[in-house]
Amino acid sequence: MKEFTEEMINGCIDSVKALAEEINGLPEMNFSEIPVGRSVLVVVDIVNGFIREGAMASSYIESIIQPSAALAKRFNAAGMPIAAFADCHKKGCAEFAAFPEHCLDGTSESELVDELKAVGGYTLIKKNSTNGFHEEAFRSFLAKHPEVDSFIVIGDCTDICVLQFCLALKTYFNCTDRKCDITVPLSCVETYDAPYHNAALTDLAAYKLMSDSGIRFVKNIK
Repeated sequence: MKEFTEEMINGCIDSVKALAEEINGLPEMNFSEIPVGRSVLVVVDIVNGFIREGAMASSYIESIIQPSAALAKRFNAAGMPIAAFADCHKKGCAEFAAFPEHCLDGTSESELVDELKAVGGYTLIKKNSTNGFHEEAFRSFLAKHPEVDSFIVIGDCTDICVLQFCLALKTYFNCTDRKCDITVPLSCVETYDAPYHNAALTDLAAYKLMSDSGIRFVKNIK
């Protein structure tokens, strides 16, 4: 990687401004646009351990809980499937070399927040890495729903688990020459804010990487 010059940094600022304007101008999506019979709601890690307790918790993400639960209710009412990932690890798992110990199996950290539990109607998929696409249970879910080619993806963190899942899903369908529509409503995704991890900046970067790969973003689903 090249060393960053002042000119390069200024160029980044211009790009950030342009991306922010693009995001601020995103349209809303009507729930009626979601094709019944071909769609699934994918909930990524709206668990206690990333929001309300533990070493990886961030109250910054709390804002997505209510709109996510409301969207899940509408999927249930429409008879459309929901797959809900829950980060879940054993003691000493390989991921803890990069992240603090979190979401241990059998603890409340690894459970979905109560608001989503109350909605119900989902297939729970425990995941042992940041990318839930690799879980055999998710691949089995896909196999059981061969009609699905439209995915609404919500959850956290935008720049880690959501990003990795969406890119893996999109490229998997591309590899098999199948059409795949992935939509991410901004009102239902968020990341954490911390030193050297500015939430606004990482959200912008995630948006850019995913949209460049053909993943659609909308302001919200009304």
